[in-house]
Amino acid sequence: MIQELESDILTEDLPESGLRRGDIGTVVLTHRNGTGYEVEFVTLDGETVAVVTVLASQVRPIGRREIAHVRVLEDQFAS
Repeated sequence: MIQELESDILTEDLPESGLRRGDIGTVVLTHRNGTGYEVEFVTLDGETVAVVTVLASQVRPIGRREIAHVRVLEDQFAS
């Protein structure tokens, strides 16, 4: 189970939120003993992109020896 304030990786695209598989978020709330989470996704300069409710199967912990990758948000989700 991912703990609150731990980073996690999105395992599937969430196009309605402008998020893609592989985006890194932070768990801000755990639902029902880890069956779901509220996850905040932010830009590298700290702007919140989305706070979404996901099932545990839609995120995973960050693995050992993984490296972050950068992408630019699509205009409709940038503010």
